[in-house]
Amino acid sequence: MGFNMKDMQRMMKQVQKMQADVARVQEELKRETVEVESGGVVKATFNGHGEMQSITIAPEAVDPNDVEMLQDLILAVVREGQKRVQALASERLGAVTGQLQLPGMPGGF
Repeated sequence: MGFNMKDMQRMMKQVQKMQADVARVQEELKRETVEVESGGVVKATFNGHGEMQSITIAPEAVDPNDVEMLQDLILAVVREGQKRVQALASERLGAVTGQLQLPGMPGGF
């Protein structure tokens, strides 16, 4: 199967479009939010880039005799938030990057 200049130009246009689409999706992800809750007393909001935007801790979660429990709840909410943001980003970016069709590949030119 040959790889000619026409195929190369078509592929380059496709790559450029994909790059623009990825940049657009990354900007959109900045505005997306993911909200996560742990134990019903710790809540956090993340943007689509995984940056924590806010955290709320209910007063009843603050027990000076059990700081470890609060630490565990905070850690759980951060881990879950990161996991959900990663899934969101993979889904959105996968929809864009999955469009690239290379010559000689299934669905290619």
